[in-house]
Amino acid sequence: MLENILFRNARIDDLPIIVDIYNSTIPCRMVTADTEPVSVDDRLAWFNEHNPEKRPLWIVEYRGKPCGWVSLQSFYGRPAYNATAEISIYLHENYRGKGLGKKVLTKVIEECPKLEIDTLLAFIFAHNEPSIRLFLNPGFEKWGFLPEIAELDGIKRDLVILGKKIY
Repeated sequence: MLENILFRNARIDDLPIIVDIYNSTIPCRMVTADTEPVSVDDRLAWFNEHNPEKRPLWIVEYRGKPCGWVSLQSFYGRPAYNATAEISIYLHENYRGKGLGKKVLTKVIEECPKLEIDTLLAFIFAHNEPSIRLFLNPGFEKWGFLPEIAELDGIKRDLVILGKKIY
């Protein structure tokens, strides 16, 4: 399965599916610090921060259907960090746990030199073991740990910062 994966730049008409996939992760309390669903309008400014040349937002398609998305965002918003990006991967629930995340992450790592990115960062809740495993597999390392920084349903949660140098 998942041989025919296509990555394409997201268009504004993709924003509803991007939001739907994102919102589908909120109830599990493992992926995002949002506790309530977001709207397309809520994500419009975020969508517009992306650009195909330096900070892409890609739709991941399988057999012509969107099955996820991946975003690269600037880190900290200062020029000295231009070669550093934060990666976010969100997959439709029907495609989770099938190896798609690994394919997406591999593609992003391969594209980093063209995007002038030499450092990738991932911010992951410590209790999200599947995502931590996904990122550790291709050589991300634990670069930071923020204890009890988030509260989800009355439970304090830790955040792990994983990083990888792209050479």
